Amino acid sequence: MQNRIGFIFPGQGAQYVGMGKELFDSYDEVKELFNRADEILDRKISRICLEGPDDELIKTENTQPAVLLVSMAVVNVLAKHGVYPEMVAGLSLGEYGALVTANSITFEDALPLVMKRGQFMQKAVPLGEGMMAAVLGLEREKVEECCRLASDAGVVEPANYNCPGQIVISGNVAAVEKACTIARDMGAKRTVPLSVSAPFHCSLLKPAGLALKNELDNIQIKNPEVPVVSNVEALPVKDADHIRKLLVQQVSSPVRWEDSIRYMIQQGIEVFIEVGPGRVLNGFLKKISNKIKGYNVEDLKSLEITMEGLGGTV
Repeated sequence: MQNRIGFIFPGQGAQYVGMGKELFDSYDEVKELFNRADEILDRKISRICLEGPDDELIKTENTQPAVLLVSMAVVNVLAKHGVYPEMVAGLSLGEYGALVTANSITFEDALPLVMKRGQFMQKAVPLGEGMMAAVLGLEREKVEECCRLASDAGVVEPANYNCPGQIVISGNVAAVEKACTIARDMGAKRTVPLSVSAPFHCSLLKPAGLALKNELDNIQIKNPEVPVVSNVEALPVKDADHIRKLLVQQVSSPVRWEDSIRYMIQQGIEVFIEVGPGRVLNGFLKKISNKIKGYNVEDLKSLEITMEGLGGTV
């Protein structure tokens, strides 16, 4: 019996200059998709992906459509080789890739949507006022307690429940720094400030969610054809109106990634393919369960390894 496959989509932070280049050079479908993206956005997002410069790629309004574009290019390449998912999920921004793959949102609507999402998220908190940090080696209840104890210094909340022993917190600089100190006192192995431009997935981002709601109201969302496990609830979202609500909430709510993966495993997903740049999600997978297989596809070599693992050829 064939393994049940889940696609997982990376979020912001996975990007690098040159991502997608080998697939672009090797597959006409990818070239077409990149050219289409330039037309949809009326900007050379393909060139920013393939050639940079890095300081353009890391602007949130470019990063988000660029990562989505490369992820969808990989989905097209896998489809060409007969590989389709039975269930999908994406980390933060990656949820849009999951929804496009499930034919819930069109690529034409999703690309400008995530560009605006990037702009709204950047605008919500002035540069330098917010930060995010990874807390390593501390249970989630203790991380939540650290945030409560530090909240007199400002907003600080869990933002990403990535995997056992890695939770990201987000909020005002002073409050996040205080929570990190408390976490180390409580026994965290270490705390690592993240180089991000805004404090994503905390209540400071609520204005971005409201701005995004107006955009979401103007696009068609359909019920997904493949189960999409949502970040907010770590459960499949089946209804178009519910998707709309959750995408608004997602901007300022924690990403329940570990719970999402555990749900997919419970539903019988045995093979996870990280679709798009990087291998960050594979790192999380290993810490969540050692009973499942994880692959990634971002270039020709990783495609070959994945196809071999699935018993096919490139």
